[in-house]
Amino acid sequence: MKLADILIIIGFFVVAVIVIAIVIFLIYLLIFDRNQKSHSILRNYPALGRIRYFFEKIGPEMRQYWFNSDTEGKPFSRDDYEHIVKDAKYKRDVVGFGSRRDFDEEGFYVRNDMFPKLTEEIKMDDEAKVFTKRYLLLKDPLFSQREEKWEDDESPAYLLHDDDAVVIGPNTKYPFVLKGLIGMSAMSYGALGKNAITALSKGLGMAKGTWMNTGEGGLSPYHLEGDVDIIMQIGPGLFGIRDKNGDVDWEELKRKSEIPQIKAFELKLAQGAKTRGGHIDGEKVNPEIAEIRKVEPYKSVDSPNRFHQFSDVPSMCDFIEKIRNETGKPVGMKIVVGGNDSVEELAKYMKETGKGPDFITVDGGEGGTGASYQELIDSVGLPIKSALPILVSTLQKYGVRDRVKIIASGKLFTPDRIAIALAMGADLVNIARGFMITVGCIQTLKCHSNACPVGVATTDPDLQKALVIDEKKYRVVNFLVTLRKGLFRISAAAGIDSPVHFAPKHVMYKDDKGVVYSLESILQDIQKQIGDVS
Repeated sequence: MKLADILIIIGFFVVAVIVIAIVIFLIYLLIFDRNQKSHSILRNYPALGRIRYFFEKIGPEMRQYWFNSDTEGKPFSRDDYEHIVKDAKYKRDVVGFGSRRDFDEEGFYVRNDMFPKLTEEIKMDDEAKVFTKRYLLLKDPLFSQREEKWEDDESPAYLLHDDDAVVIGPNTKYPFVLKGLIGMSAMSYGALGKNAITALSKGLGMAKGTWMNTGEGGLSPYHLEGDVDIIMQIGPGLFGIRDKNGDVDWEELKRKSEIPQIKAFELKLAQGAKTRGGHIDGEKVNPEIAEIRKVEPYKSVDSPNRFHQFSDVPSMCDFIEKIRNETGKPVGMKIVVGGNDSVEELAKYMKETGKGPDFITVDGGEGGTGASYQELIDSVGLPIKSALPILVSTLQKYGVRDRVKIIASGKLFTPDRIAIALAMGADLVNIARGFMITVGCIQTLKCHSNACPVGVATTDPDLQKALVIDEKKYRVVNFLVTLRKGLFRISAAAGIDSPVHFAPKHVMYKDDKGVVYSLESILQDIQKQIGDVS
């Protein structure tokens, strides 16, 4: 018998075995599906039912890449996502042909000036430079990988002029001086992996004039990698500064405050996507994270809904005073505004006693999170464009607005969104998910599962390998510098020489009937609802 005949016979038997195995497997599935009790459709239609569940499983990906339009995806549309990626990867924010915004919908618009500022009239730090790397797109063929060139890039840092620097806690021993208006919102090590935190730290440090918030998970070595200014967040769980009994370890807090990179502390009362304490699943709590947080490894961790150390405004302000006295550094608070009177008691107490926070971070209900619950993430807490005017108007009502800086957060990831927030009264802006996208997030919505396929929101060492720090750090720089550049550009269009001068008069609101209102008139209506000091 010839070799070819032998190979044909062997091949026939192999194919036969495979076919028989498939048939046996299908028969097994048929019998199993007919008799299982969990899925009704599989009992009656095993084959069609399996196909149905397969398409259901890949539904989110199909909608994201095929069926959703460029502007309708949630939480971020394809347009939103690509805008961030292109800024970060190519350092280019130019679009062609026209806007995709639906101009028939209601919304805010920046009021342009008839005589905008010229480039030479812009007031910024002309000496600060940023050295980074970016991709240059050479070819983008349909059926093969796009061709790109990785090149060095130098540009202005687009920092504020010294005269316009924002100072948090000017009366503290160590005031926090900022020459950039945009920083990284609270994202803990544990919710994000070490590669993600390291890339963010290094990129933000290279961009200069910014900050990163540790999140309530405590300070990790990876936050310190990039020599960036840090706001250390303290949540109700006191992670990183707690003793064995779960109380504040004041000596540990003082040691943390002596780290030069830590410029301020923030008490987290609430977060827009979860007006409750934080949560991290046990799979993410590896021994290193447990040591940083001072908790047990591989056990899910939930923060209390609020601090045990205080239960009202006076006791909270006393707690803030104690932290400030112990550390010498500014102390702020992160809140979610729920109604017109949400910050009334705080503002009144600040006026009466002179006590209170050095800054207030107001988080809108549209903010993101690694893990929360549907009822909280959808329906508790006002969105940022409602919450911010209430906070500002209430502080103005009691004459204490100038004593605190306000940091706004909640999907403020483009220059125009930031400009509108500044016009509403914010001094600074926080961004979280925008920065996540710069280091590789593709919105698989698995942040809570420790199965992030791109290595961002996971502590799995194998999955984290996907995130290359020395490439992603440059994307962080590029995104932030492009945002700052755009902010100066929109300022010039509004006729002002620096974004710190955005005011209500620079923004208009158009309703769905085409009627236009000034932001000034809208804020006056909010002030009337809040009322005068009684």
